[in-house]
Amino acid sequence: MLNITRYLWVLVLIVTLGGLWYPYLGYVMAVVMLTLMITAVFRGRWFCGNLCPRGSFNDFVLNKISRKKNIPGVLRSLWVRVPLFILIMSLMIYRVSIVFATRNMFEKIGVILVSMCIVTTVAAILLGGYYNSRAWCTVCPMGTAQRIIGGDRYQLKMAHDLCIDCKKCEKICPMELTVRDIGNNPDCIKCGRCVEACPKDALYF
Repeated sequence: MLNITRYLWVLVLIVTLGGLWYPYLGYVMAVVMLTLMITAVFRGRWFCGNLCPRGSFNDFVLNKISRKKNIPGVLRSLWVRVPLFILIMSLMIYRVSIVFATRNMFEKIGVILVSMCIVTTVAAILLGGYYNSRAWCTVCPMGTAQRIIGGDRYQLKMAHDLCIDCKKCEKICPMELTVRDIGNNPDCIKCGRCVEACPKDALYF
């Protein structure tokens, strides 16, 4: 996790609230989407754990009120995640196609991006408020895209001979992953909290 990570949640408020009056703020969403697609090629879901504004919101704001129930396994299923990705992306492309080449096109596209941010933020609050605050991140379309693009990149490694099976790493993992088997888990968000929590320095990237 980067030093700036804990402050990025402010961007969620700026876009979801400020975007109601100034739609061009929606283009922050476009920048975020483009950036995460690029980083995914090299580091998989690293963006989710280090630069994602909503991930920061989930960790440092939503986590304070979350009931912290275990994330349902169904949210991890690609049978749910891929169709959701296709649905949301299709709706966005369709809405953009309607306003394309019309008057005030860029402002209208901004409205579309802001509305998408609002809808997904509400979904994140509902899921994260009841389950683990990162519940949305397990089903997030952008997280799924990063998994598909580079889920096998920049994997967490473990020196098994040093591990004392204290499970501190798993208790602190925001994605509720089984860290001992994480070498092949493309949904690791590379936040590094498990590495910091390990008393034996058995984990590393």
